[in-house]
Amino acid sequence: MFWEDDDKPQEFQVPDDVADLVFNIQCRELPVDHAHALGTALCDTAPVLTSDPRVAIHEIHLAGSQNGWERPDPHLGQKLMLSRRTKLHIRAPKELHDQIGQALNGATLDVEGHSLTIGDAKLKPLSKQGTIFARHIVLEPGEETDENAFLLRLAKELQAKGIQVKKALCGITQEMQTPEGPLKTRSLLLANLRPEDSVRLQQEGLGSHHHCGCGIFLPHKGIDPVKTAEDE
Repeated sequence: MFWEDDDKPQEFQVPDDVADLVFNIQCRELPVDHAHALGTALCDTAPVLTSDPRVAIHEIHLAGSQNGWERPDPHLGQKLMLSRRTKLHIRAPKELHDQIGQALNGATLDVEGHSLTIGDAKLKPLSKQGTIFARHIVLEPGEETDENAFLLRLAKELQAKGIQVKKALCGITQEMQTPEGPLKTRSLLLANLRPEDSVRLQQEGLGSHHHCGCGIFLPHKGIDPVKTAEDE
């Protein structure tokens, strides 16, 4: 008998059933708090975006305080000034990529009085990185003043999915304006996840309002303060 064990564990391969569509856009400026308006305009233009719960629309995010530049203050009516390199990211299952691309390529949206024209898109696969970060997770009542309650609830929700949380860090309470009133959120960083758990959370998201940029996880380089993560 000849028997040879493979000492090399098989490397986890990220599945391609969910990925980000990264669109070129032409837009001079947007309100800082634009996530709800952007999501609404996109869904009105491409109703296919509402056909699957895995679809998530990233807010258009610019870098935070660095090199002397500070993020605009929405309370002062300041705007995000977009560059030619700024992109629109939409996370969606593979079977919807073509439909979404066809519906949005060449479309011009009105986002609270600001014109945004969408170009072609490229695919960006999800990451197997064990540290991931969400800029907004929707809060339940009372969690805006009790971060421990927020973290305990999420730990239970993740445990119910079979995902063990080893390290979690949340940020301060933020508000997102919607027609139904302000939506309170916190940022969340999770670390030391197994690759398959990291990918699953990126595929499924966490919580509600995925069309407003909530519950969307992105890979992060390490366990830095959440404020630093928010600025990337």
